[in-house]
Amino acid sequence: MTASPDLGTPQLASPDLLRSVFRRHAAGVAVITAPGGGGPVGFTATSLTSVSAEPPVISFGIGVGASSWPAISESDHVGVHVLGEHQQELAATFARSRADRFGAPTRWRKGPEGVPVLDDVLAWLVCRVVARVPAGDHRIVLAEVVMGDPSGAGRPLLYHQGRFNGLRD
Repeated sequence: MTASPDLGTPQLASPDLLRSVFRRHAAGVAVITAPGGGGPVGFTATSLTSVSAEPPVISFGIGVGASSWPAISESDHVGVHVLGEHQQELAATFARSRADRFGAPTRWRKGPEGVPVLDDVLAWLVCRVVARVPAGDHRIVLAEVVMGDPSGAGRPLLYHQGRFNGLRD
């Protein structure tokens, strides 16, 4: 491998390289929720992807060591919430380990299929889990959209360079 003056010095694949590259990739911020035996669970995700329009299928990744994984691994349905730029603190709460994610000030209700649905988001979906695909220390969850609401007001929350940001014109 040779270095190119235009491209910098290439690095061999490593977790640090992957993290460094994806810090430069701006991503929308979502919160994934599910009912759990000990109460609702949820986590912040930037890996949300539209997979198929017919049928409508989405995907997201979750680490098998995540506190939400046991419930997500068993749940038939999940909630997917697209956050607005006014929800940086909510995103941080769902990203924090051992946080009381569903306690005040989080506002939510029990939605279709028992899925926790967060209030005041830009859009939400309830999806039926159709597959959990092993991918290293994560699982890629594929889920078919059952219902949702895209009518929330505001602009999207983004994650870039390790921080939550609003969209700029």
